[in-house]
Amino acid sequence: MRIDPNVLLVYSTDKGRIDEPTPEVEVPKGDGVVRIHRDSKGRKGKGVSVISGLGLGTDALKELAQKLKKQCGCGGTVKDFDIEIQTDNRELLKGLLEKQGFTVKLAGG
Repeated sequence: MRIDPNVLLVYSTDKGRIDEPTPEVEVPKGDGVVRIHRDSKGRKGKGVSVISGLGLGTDALKELAQKLKKQCGCGGTVKDFDIEIQTDNRELLKGLLEKQGFTVKLAGG
């Protein structure tokens, strides 16, 4: 009998619901410098500050993003181990991250 690799077992009468194992995602290692750059591509001209190179896991990134959003008074999100904050005030973000103990560099013009 040939088993189709596209078909997954969801429920078994012996064991009940079968959970699929989640793959481990490796946190990208940076050079120790956090970079903040402004980006507006794909956002209809609205600028956001993208913070990259933090080297933190997903839970720690979400927690840090929440703190930064509250202190800046704006929105934001976490995408692909980068934090996007909806503000152009990169100097404020730099000061907040330096208080947290990060080495920060403003990237781009």
